Amino acid sequence: MKKIIALLVVFSTFSCTTNAQKTEFTKKALTETLLATNGSQVAFKNILKKHKGKTLVIEVWASWCGDCVKAMPKLKELQANNQDVDYVFISMDKTADKWKEGIEKHQLKGDHYMANDQMKGVFAKEVDVDWIPRYIIVDKNGKIVLYRAIETDFEKINETLKSLKK
Repeated sequence: MKKIIALLVVFSTFSCTTNAQKTEFTKKALTETLLATNGSQVAFKNILKKHKGKTLVIEVWASWCGDCVKAMPKLKELQANNQDVDYVFISMDKTADKWKEGIEKHQLKGDHYMANDQMKGVFAKEVDVDWIPRYIIVDKNGKIVLYRAIETDFEKINETLKSLKK
């Protein structure tokens, strides 16, 4: 009986953690490489390291994503109101050409990378991407303060950024 209870506790722990607020990225996510606009591969941990000491908004998006495009005006407003924040865009596009066309078309200001294996790949799984656009906010110390926000959560995103300014 004790074994059954222990198994139930373990199972419920694992089944409830996928939607939990995480405060750090997994080791696998940190070592995963992303394609930079210059064609090089960059480990995600090095992307984060580049922005250490700054509040960082990460948007996971794709040029083909209707909800991503629909959210662009709110994102641009967010950037205009939070110019002290760094922005990193991680695309789930299937080709580098479409990704780069999307950056130019939507005039996205920030650092740009593309997942090598899109929505069903290692990076997307490691950061629990089940919907795009997806927003993650990392504080100046590198701690995730908002892990799961989507295009309808701009109020929550704004509140989180405002709380980090205090």
